[in-house]
Amino acid sequence: MRQGCHRLEAPSSSGRDPSHLTSAWRRPYTLQCRFKSSSRSITVNVQPYHQEDITITVAPAERRGSSSPQDAKMLVPPDMLAAQSRMVYQLNKYYTEKVQARKLQISKTIQEVCRVVQDVLKEVEVQEPRFISSLTDYNGRFDGLEVISPVEFEVLSDGRKRSMSLWVEFITASGYLSARKMRSRFQTLVAQACDKCSYRDSVKMIADTTEVKLRIRERYIVQITPAFKCAGLWPRSAAHWPLPQIPWPHPNHVVEVKTEGFDLLSKECIALQGKQSAMEGDAWVLSFLEAENRLLHGGCRRRCLSILKTLRDRHLDLPGNPVTGYHMKTLLLYECEKHPRESEWDEACIADRINGIFLQLISCLQCKRCPHYFLPNLDLFKGKSPSALENASKQVWRLTREMLTNSRCFEKL
Repeated sequence: MRQGCHRLEAPSSSGRDPSHLTSAWRRPYTLQCRFKSSSRSITVNVQPYHQEDITITVAPAERRGSSSPQDAKMLVPPDMLAAQSRMVYQLNKYYTEKVQARKLQISKTIQEVCRVVQDVLKEVEVQEPRFISSLTDYNGRFDGLEVISPVEFEVLSDGRKRSMSLWVEFITASGYLSARKMRSRFQTLVAQACDKCSYRDSVKMIADTTEVKLRIRERYIVQITPAFKCAGLWPRSAAHWPLPQIPWPHPNHVVEVKTEGFDLLSKECIALQGKQSAMEGDAWVLSFLEAENRLLHGGCRRRCLSILKTLRDRHLDLPGNPVTGYHMKTLLLYECEKHPRESEWDEACIADRINGIFLQLISCLQCKRCPHYFLPNLDLFKGKSPSALENASKQVWRLTREMLTNSRCFEKL
């Protein structure tokens, strides 16, 4: 769900303008803690939060009869740094044992899945030369492939390799290239290719959907999406980014991201579902996949994302799929704005960043709204069941509480 469309009307929360929710994600949050030095342990009291924001402050309790800075320092337990070192050790161990194992398994799955998809797309190209297979292996990395989950993937079939003049039969009376018409033709070709390819015994089309989805070996789902990459361009709907008052990312980085451009995808637009408009089927979905990935370069941001996705797969793979890896990625981008300095993304800070992202996630689930990073009027929770979101908020809170109060929590997560 990394999509957006140009014309959107985001539902407001409790009848209010949802724009205040977006600004809430960009406000710095803090965590209110009380340190008990007598027991040489840390008691963390997380204050109840307003559903529109999370406001926390970090401050040592004042010592009775003294207010000097030196006395204040005495209230911090001597083993506080040791606790932080233990957390860093636990996170590194978790990354090595759990995160790397997940990545290795996904890498093996990708090799298996892509062999099948490549064979199907080659057969599509034989039938219709305008659809060129663009799934290419670059030393184990497949360009145009996105991992949705360990068993679900999306492949972009780039249509730029053919002149737009060749797609004339898919142009509407209004003069627009119809995403629906192109996807319908592509779906027919893929269905025929599945019956002809060498893997026909292990790949089947998924029915009852307008999307082009394959089920491979009864275990994996792959969505193949016709797409046009718009490199060097930036959409007007995201022209507000970056906000002038936010110091991250650096201007040079912004130029790189906007040069990366965006993609137009032929897929169902969740934001337009239920609207009685011809635009619902003909509109193209905006994707900022490459721009988002470029923003996460530097520091331990990508390492942080891998840990978040692993935690999601192990503990938040819930009925109704209320929390996805893309939600984690989106909140990570907001966290980057709240912590713009590179020093805040070194190894010793990962635990704090993860806690911050989970606190954001709780707030999003409670108010049932998660703004897209580049298109904040687009709600990434649109279409999700309220009961599924409520159930997820409770589960995320239990997980967050464990991480906030137990420096050895990653031994069992």
